[in-house]
Amino acid sequence: MAGQLVDRVALITGASRGIGRCMAELFAQEGASVALVARSADALQDVSDAIIGRGGRALALPTDLVDPDAGSAAVERAQEEFGRIDVLINNAGGSSFMAPVAESRMSGVAKTMALNFDATLRMIQAVVPGMTARGRGSIVNVSSVTALRASPLLGHYGAAKAAVVSITQTLGVELAPTGVRVNALVPGWIATDLTEFLRGDDALEASILDRVPMHRWGTPDEIASAALFLASDASSFMTGQSLIVDGGLSANP
Repeated sequence: MAGQLVDRVALITGASRGIGRCMAELFAQEGASVALVARSADALQDVSDAIIGRGGRALALPTDLVDPDAGSAAVERAQEEFGRIDVLINNAGGSSFMAPVAESRMSGVAKTMALNFDATLRMIQAVVPGMTARGRGSIVNVSSVTALRASPLLGHYGAAKAAVVSITQTLGVELAPTGVRVNALVPGWIATDLTEFLRGDDALEASILDRVPMHRWGTPDEIASAALFLASDASSFMTGQSLIVDGGLSANP
């Protein structure tokens, strides 16, 4: 199979739907063996079956990444199955509530940090020893445009994603001598099931798209293509960087 990820092994979190599923299917199409991590066992198996049905190699690993020990167990299982991990995509994330910062419950903030930042860092710590031993690897941390600008009602989520950008920069510098690259992917407003409630409200959707110079939602395929660029040798001279894919939102005053 010809492709940008032939003979590579990629572990993708949040792979059961939306952007994560698109990444998994695209990476498999490009030749990678893919280890798929998410909480939903049934949805994850559907993705794995679809990839295998098209001739690819996939392994479903139902995992709750908020559990401090679950991520490292998934990494170990993927390494047992495929021998190594060449690419890590930290895509799992999200927020279960919206609230002004001054009114946000600390328990909710802690849960948001646990999923978006703590789990990301633990996954990195689990794969880095193998990558550094082989002298190569690519880690892509999915952040959000909320990390780059004020995000009323989502300040807790933006703060967690800003931490992802910060740790990406530091890791990029720390790991550069080892041959391991670390970059962040920063999506804007993407049309997924998680944003369906926003797209179903005409007034709210208009207020969102008025700030996006391209005046449309991004698609999961567009984010998956950007992730492929960062994961592959096409970005071999990039590390510690943030690739923004947001239709111009972050550039709009």
